[in-house]
Amino acid sequence: MEKTNSRGIIAKAGRYGGTYAHKDIAFEFATWVSPQFKLYLLQEFERLKEEEQKLLGWTAKRELSKINYHIHTDAIKSHLIPAEVTQAQANIIYAEEADVLNVAMFGMTARQWRESNPDLKGNIRDYATINELICLSNMENINAVLINEGIPQRERLIRLNQIAIQQMQVLEGNSQRNLLK
Repeated sequence: MEKTNSRGIIAKAGRYGGTYAHKDIAFEFATWVSPQFKLYLLQEFERLKEEEQKLLGWTAKRELSKINYHIHTDAIKSHLIPAEVTQAQANIIYAEEADVLNVAMFGMTARQWRESNPDLKGNIRDYATINELICLSNMENINAVLINEGIPQRERLIRLNQIAIQQMQVLEGNSQRNLLK
């Protein structure tokens, strides 16, 4: 149970002081100012709450996409990057493996997506649905296993694409299973 302060209005002195009220009291005060002002305040409060929920959703989606990132990159580092390469060369290998997942999931590389969406900021994964991000997260883990088993990239791409198709059918095929949308 939440502990609440029994005082609904608090006055603080000093540089960052002011009078603070519980939101319900503030809304009632707004009615005293004018009914139109209260309506405006309620609408603005709801708008801000909706924006906050969108931001939280975006954050959750980004965190979800990072779940298996370290497992995936560790497999790449351990099995695909020779000790003699430069960091720039290693970065190309990491990008190629990220594009294996992008092609398996979206049918295009990150560069192809940027070229076909020049007005959009971010990357292909920023515009993915929650179900696509779930699938991508699963595919990062599976790709790491396949890399550890020494499966060639071409074969991994085909298998990952088949897995992506199957998982997306499951995730989007039954609306009752679609709990995270």
